[in-house]
This record gives sequence, C-alpha cells and structure tokens, in this order.
Amino acid sequence: MTTTPLVSTEWLAARLGDANVRVLDGSYHLPAAKRDAAAEFAAAHVPGASFFDIEAVSDHSNTLPHMLPAADAFAEAVGAMGIDNQTHVVVYDAYGLMSAARVWWMFRIFGHEQVSVLDGGYPKWTKEARPTQSGTPTVAARRFKATLRPELVRAKSDLVANLGANAVQVIDARAAARFAGTAPEPRAGLRSGHIPGSKNLPFTQLLDPATGTVLPPLDLARQFAAAGIDSTKPIVASCGSGVTACVLALGLHILGAKDVAIYDGSWSEWGLEGGPPVATGP
Repeated sequence: MTTTPLVSTEWLAARLGDANVRVLDGSYHLPAAKRDAAAEFAAAHVPGASFFDIEAVSDHSNTLPHMLPAADAFAEAVGAMGIDNQTHVVVYDAYGLMSAARVWWMFRIFGHEQVSVLDGGYPKWTKEARPTQSGTPTVAARRFKATLRPELVRAKSDLVANLGANAVQVIDARAAARFAGTAPEPRAGLRSGHIPGSKNLPFTQLLDPATGTVLPPLDLARQFAAAGIDSTKPIVASCGSGVTACVLALGLHILGAKDVAIYDGSWSEWGLEGGPPVATGP
C-alpha cells in the first residue's frame, strides 16, 4: 500500500469515522510557551482523534527531552491508541506543521509507512470551520508490531565522526539566529551556535506563510538547493531537540530523498557544556 506523506483537510473530512484511519494530535509546545497540549486537546480536537504525547512516548531513562523509546514501548503506546499495522495514521498539530512531523517520523522508524501529516494542521482545519469535539476519547486497543529501522536515526558519535570528513550533509532546522549563535537557546545550560560544517534551513521556510501548508515540490527543492543541500546524497537533519528536524525530513521525503536520518539528541545534546566543538556565524 502506498501512502502519501501529506493529506488534505478535504481528504480527512471525507474519512472521519473510517475504521482504518486513526487521527492523532501530535501537538508539542516548548516549555517557554507555557501551553498544555493535552489540555488543549481535551478542549477541542479533530473528531475521533487521540492525543500523542511525544514526551510520554519516549525513553524515560534518558535525561534528554523526548528521545526515541524502545520498539516494544512504542508498540504498546500506539496499540493503546487503536492502531495496528494496517491502520492509516494521520497526524496533525496545533501550529500547522511543527511536531506532527516528529510523530510521522516515529511511526516510520518503527516500520510503519502508512502514516501521513495533515497539511495545514489544526489551524487550517478550524479556519475552514470543520467539526471538532472535546473530551478524551476511549478507543479499543489493537496489536501493533514495531521494528526499529536504525538507518533513520543518528547518534552524537556519528556526527562527531563526520566532523571534517563531511561525508554526510548535516542540515539544521532551527531559526537562523540560533544557528548563528546570536540568539540564546530556549533551553537553559546550552551553548549557542551549530554543528561545524552543518547548513541551516529553518523549518518554517518549507511552509507557505499564507496558508501554513507545505510548499509544492519544486519550491521545496529550491529551498534545499539554496541551503546547499543535495537531496541525492546522505543527509542528517538536526534541530533543537529532534522535533522540527523531522519537518526537513518530511520535505526531503516528499522530494524522494532516500538517505535521510534524524540526529535524535540534536542541540539539546550537542550544545551541552563540555560537548563537541561548536561553530558560530551563518
């Protein structure tokens, strides 16, 4: 079965209630936003959706934020959301596209390709006055089998080994000022700057500012080319904590890129005091 990485609000509206389509609200907010994603979900969400908490579905033994969980933990969590290996999962978030791509990537890394992102997300859904519901739905659990695809994730040691060699292109989804080291990091205790040799492409540049939807493929390709990235060669995407890096991975997937991984620890790990070298400037 071939599943498109993006589905429209029209597509989803026509399939609400389809037993083989499960909708997930993957909203995540940085602590500084002082927003409660679970409470916002309970107040209003796409009908039939479940809340996917990227902090809850993570490796709790790791001090870094929302690191990938073990395969069996992921399987148990999503099975409880009424998802099995035949389910078409559709993910959205409160920003249009920010953390939904992280959930999309998590399903793919655990072997589930039948996953799509709602183009334009919850803002587009509500702007179009489509139905919403409140509360926390209860769904019947299903059995989900998860198998890790290690080629889709990279560790700090992989990026350290790449320093100087630049055998793999590293692209950073953070805002330009954070990448340059001229703006402070939102998480305390981190150095400012970027991984030496990496390129910058803020994830917001993959979105149409008027609609919040993903740019057409030709425009996506132009953005990556302008950032100095060759989508036909190996790429590792990074960001602040492995969330918006997945927006870049989604864009590359749309373009047909075959060798794209996420640095899961991202700047939350690399930027720690005493860590690997840091570069500043554009």
